[in-house]
Amino acid sequence: MSKMEIRLAGTGGQGLITGTIILAEAGIFENKFVAQSQSYGPEARGGMCKGEVIISDEKIGFTKVTKPTFVMALSQLSFEKYCYGLSDECFVLVDETIEVPADYQRKNFLKLPILATAREKVGKMQTVNIVSIGAINEILKLSSFENVKKAVLLHIPKGTEELNLKALEEGAKLLTK
Repeated sequence: MSKMEIRLAGTGGQGLITGTIILAEAGIFENKFVAQSQSYGPEARGGMCKGEVIISDEKIGFTKVTKPTFVMALSQLSFEKYCYGLSDECFVLVDETIEVPADYQRKNFLKLPILATAREKVGKMQTVNIVSIGAINEILKLSSFENVKKAVLLHIPKGTEELNLKALEEGAKLLTK
């Protein structure tokens, strides 16, 4: 990896901004250069939001994602807004509930049951961001599992450690089945 520009998009309340913070923290534990940013609508929950993180082996000159190498969309609206006009090399991950048109063709594209995993296997929708982190790290190999785990533990509420570590493992398992 020389430089990864990652964009996570979905609905406010899914924890995607925290997800990019966790990815950035894990990158720091790997001695990488990182930059994280976010944007969201005026709605606290339910509106569109996106978080971005750049993880690089070299110093980062411009701290905004301009040419994403990875995009994840967890809502239909975020798919429609952020998953078009990307380079052919950009990897796109979407939740299995996203309606993807038949003519949307990419060589690096994957649909996973991220929302269902948080709801059914972990038992809490609030863990969707951690499930996502597990899957993303498994796809991109950004950090060691131990460094991702350490970053997760720094950014979750006390008393939810076991639940969130289960979410991280279930997210990673989505790619090993």
